[in-house]
Amino acid sequence: MADRLRLGVNIDHVATVRNARGGTLPDPLRAARMAEAAGADGITAHLREDRRHISDADIDGLMAALTVPLNFEMAATPEMQAIALRHRPHAVCIVPERREERTTEGGLEVAKDENRLAHFIAPLRDAGCRVSIFIAADRPQIEAAHRIGAQVVELHTGAYCDAHAEGRIEDRDAEMIRIRDMAAFAAELGLEVHAGHGLTYDTVPSVAALPQMAELNIGHFLIGEAIFRGLEPAIREMRGIMDAARTA
Repeated sequence: MADRLRLGVNIDHVATVRNARGGTLPDPLRAARMAEAAGADGITAHLREDRRHISDADIDGLMAALTVPLNFEMAATPEMQAIALRHRPHAVCIVPERREERTTEGGLEVAKDENRLAHFIAPLRDAGCRVSIFIAADRPQIEAAHRIGAQVVELHTGAYCDAHAEGRIEDRDAEMIRIRDMAAFAAELGLEVHAGHGLTYDTVPSVAALPQMAELNIGHFLIGEAIFRGLEPAIREMRGIMDAARTA
């Protein structure tokens, strides 16, 4: 079993609320500091090509102020590679990105783009960044991520969470089995295993309990809960549920 399961808090949607009106509030950096105080082991921020939420200035501020690692989510583009190489965050997570999507809808297609992605991530690794690939819990994608030199795979939990929310129990359980089996497979290859997308208090226990899981990245749900109860209490409850699931 991996050491203590880490919680990465994604602050993208604090910036979404700020950008809906313009100005500087609410401040994603303040949210990041609160997340640290509440027990987050890292902060995740996705700098999109269209800058729909996190901005370049946000990344500058996070790199200057954080005492926990920054997980810099990014598309595999020259612009984002240059930004990552300038800042050299602790971790970069390569994600698929389409302008028309509301959020990241699926995993990166690695198996059909191995040569380009291998050359893309090599300078990031050389710069000391831990390179993660956000993919579906799918054997060919995991094998491809391993071949191109990624150190981490982050398994997309969206289908599992959607099936749970919609009451499709058989589909939910089938997705969970797939995540479980592919987490074990990735670990056998020597990859560190993370997971994220759509996780809630109800869906996180089964994922947190997987012995190969090293880190969960959660954002939208926690920012939504913060509207009703505050960010720190929302994160502390998630941290408690994760720890309980891991030790059960």
